[in-house]
Amino acid sequence: MAFKASARRHEGYIHVLLIVTGSVASIKAPLIVEELVSYDRVSVEVVATIPALTFFDAEAVRKLGVNVWTDRDEWRADYAIGDPILHIELRRWADIVLIAPCSANTLAKISNGICDNLATSLLRALAPTTPTIVYPAMNTLMYDHPLTARHLQVIRDIIGYTVVGPISKGLACGDVGLGAMVEWRDIVKNVVDTFELKKRPKIS
Repeated sequence: MAFKASARRHEGYIHVLLIVTGSVASIKAPLIVEELVSYDRVSVEVVATIPALTFFDAEAVRKLGVNVWTDRDEWRADYAIGDPILHIELRRWADIVLIAPCSANTLAKISNGICDNLATSLLRALAPTTPTIVYPAMNTLMYDHPLTARHLQVIRDIIGYTVVGPISKGLACGDVGLGAMVEWRDIVKNVVDTFELKKRPKIS
């Protein structure tokens, strides 16, 4: 069934769109989603790049009642002119967008306006009034590369996204240094604090 924003938005809910890209930190996606949906009046949709699916099981997220959208869902074989366009409908749906993690590759694409997959097409079409938070995650030398600073400047100063992190720690590749995504609990806390969310009452 096609995704239609007008049918999926719920009055009084916060609609959180999580974009997950090709970094090892994508392994945290199910934890982020599970914690977000434990709050009252929160709805979550996930967009994953194909490389991101190397690091987490999409079915683990779907079992939480949350969709995981990929490039394969964007233009179906039975698409006809006038049908809902997924990247447009998702951007209409979202109240806030989290790019967690944001790989070096996706960072470069966003800053240069490239929109060659579902995630980057959605971001290119996103209204500038939609809060968007970027959580970079990459190898230390990739982060230290001169182009990374330029890409982050464009994302902050021209596009207007908020950038949080990275932090310094031991990386999956064995290096130690700046480049790791911030702790996943802090990502959730930012959303919780921004929208003053309350935990869903437990059913006894």
